[in-house]
Amino acid sequence: MDRSLKIYHDSHDIFYRDPFGAVPTNHRIRLRLKIESEKFPDSVIICQWIKDKEIRSNMKLAESLNNGFIYSVDIITDQFPHIFTYYFIITSGLNVIYYGDNHDGFGGFGSVSHNPPRGYQVTVYSPKAVTPAWFKDAVMYQIYVDRFYNGNPDGRVQNPKKNSFIHACWDDTPIYIRNADGRVIRWTFFGGNLLGVIKKLSYLKELGVDVIYFNPIFESSSNHKYDTGDYTKVDPMYGDNDLFKELCGKAREMGINIILDGVFSHTGSDSIYFNKKGTYPQIGACQSKNSPYYKWFRFIRYPDKYECWWDIDDLPNVNEMDKSYLDFIIHNRDSVVNYWMGLGVKGWRLDVADELPDEFIKIFKDAIRKQDSESILIGEVWEDASNKISYGEAREYFLGEGLDSVTNYPFRNVLIDFFLNKVDAQYMNRVLMSLYENYPPHYFYSTVNLIGSHDVARIMTVLTEIPFDRAVYEGSKPKIELTPAAKEICISRLKLITLFQMTFPGVPCIYYGDETGLEGHDDPYNRSTYPWGMENQEILSWYRKIIALREKYDALRTGEWIPIYAVGDVYGYIRRIQLGTDIFGEKRQDGTFIVLFNRSLREDKKISIELEKWIKDGNMINLLDDKEIVTLKEGILSTTIKPLEGKVLFCT
Repeated sequence: MDRSLKIYHDSHDIFYRDPFGAVPTNHRIRLRLKIESEKFPDSVIICQWIKDKEIRSNMKLAESLNNGFIYSVDIITDQFPHIFTYYFIITSGLNVIYYGDNHDGFGGFGSVSHNPPRGYQVTVYSPKAVTPAWFKDAVMYQIYVDRFYNGNPDGRVQNPKKNSFIHACWDDTPIYIRNADGRVIRWTFFGGNLLGVIKKLSYLKELGVDVIYFNPIFESSSNHKYDTGDYTKVDPMYGDNDLFKELCGKAREMGINIILDGVFSHTGSDSIYFNKKGTYPQIGACQSKNSPYYKWFRFIRYPDKYECWWDIDDLPNVNEMDKSYLDFIIHNRDSVVNYWMGLGVKGWRLDVADELPDEFIKIFKDAIRKQDSESILIGEVWEDASNKISYGEAREYFLGEGLDSVTNYPFRNVLIDFFLNKVDAQYMNRVLMSLYENYPPHYFYSTVNLIGSHDVARIMTVLTEIPFDRAVYEGSKPKIELTPAAKEICISRLKLITLFQMTFPGVPCIYYGDETGLEGHDDPYNRSTYPWGMENQEILSWYRKIIALREKYDALRTGEWIPIYAVGDVYGYIRRIQLGTDIFGEKRQDGTFIVLFNRSLREDKKISIELEKWIKDGNMINLLDDKEIVTLKEGILSTTIKPLEGKVLFCT
């Protein structure tokens, strides 16, 4: 390799890639490559890969510099949504040099190699990749109904299931009752119900909630209800369909929309459709090949062996593209989708979206948009949804014709890693910039930015850094109690993470009880009951404050997001709206904000940032401490951030 030859391409810099990020179909992209060398290279080629097809094009010399050359090429994207990658091949004498994306695949500056490298990603999306404005403005609240609130005046647990275990005390520790093989043999319940949700709507409205996302509410055997028994009925322990309709109506009057969890990749084995235990009068697929539901399932050896979700035989997989299943779930006039949306549902979260065919998701999306043009479709996805490979297949559900939003676990994971000192600010910025670069703009601003959920440990527990010990939950070992100083650190970290959550593009999602400091390791301990009357008021007051901040200022929701500082323990970005319109062309209030974080436990951080490109000189007030005024002079922001402090500076 010619060591005197240096190569530069930065996909995050508009000089090298214009426009930045994902682009629509049939759109021009200009790519540039800078080569520092004393002599012309023999050839500079860009190599594109679209699925399994390779396209090579010569790059043209655009400019000669004192110490090198700029090469350029224009690409017109195809008329169909897709992902393509690109890298560069430079030939100089006997040397063939490749330049592609970095090892992590996060975009930005790349790296040189001797062999064909990982390519930079370009997401090409459909014009349909547009999400409703109301959703981008929203704050979401996730409710696991059995654990939220019992609305019966006498606290009665209604319609208990056969052989179930009913907790005597609301604040008991959740448990599973299993046999020697680990199978749950008795499901445990606390008695939360939809009437309880209705009675707490005023609390949610005061908190600042705009959307309630329910874990599954359809009839089923379990407490988690991902084993659907009847798609057409609310579980009797929660209430009935009329009560759900009433809830939707009352929530809508308060400006709160309802999203349901749709579990369509599998049913329960104890269901109308499979009926393994003979619970229902209908003939299920497990009982007869003449059952109207037989074709829904994939039997390997009838009736005992069948495909099931992650080999859990209580959850038989369905054939989502079976015509009768599609009719039942989507197409029929009284289909599952049409029925529940008719009762007032505004959107759906698709459980295990990676295990649903892309075509099913597209059909589902079309159906809900016909019912309500402002409806929303969220997918449970744990990785970057733009380039997800599932079962060997590249998924296309995030290109404009499928999902509107996904669960943003990459966001959650990198925030936790940063604030627990596992990665530095520069690494976190690379992860966030990668999502920003790969997602269509409407989708980036619609991702469900969750910090907690029923599938991960409670955020307060994560921040304690105390390892899981089952004996503690079972009562055979005492709980490790944090010192007051350690508890204060946890709360300070939680405040920083949630401040980030509320000021970052996307839809913040609060897992019920996190706003009170509720603790618990993984399932079932992360599914404790809401601690009514025992809330940590400091944490709850903080949530109310930062949600109100997000609600007050348009720029914190749909303004530009511009990272400006990522060094060691400190991270910062601008949120900005100018000239009365946000990045989607919607009329919004102007505003410019600088959001800063210092994760250090002990050190003040003095920083200076050049901001002349974005902000004029003047005063800025810290919205979290109105006594602090910061002055921008000659385009330079100089300030000191205390340990575990966040600032939201508003340009007055």
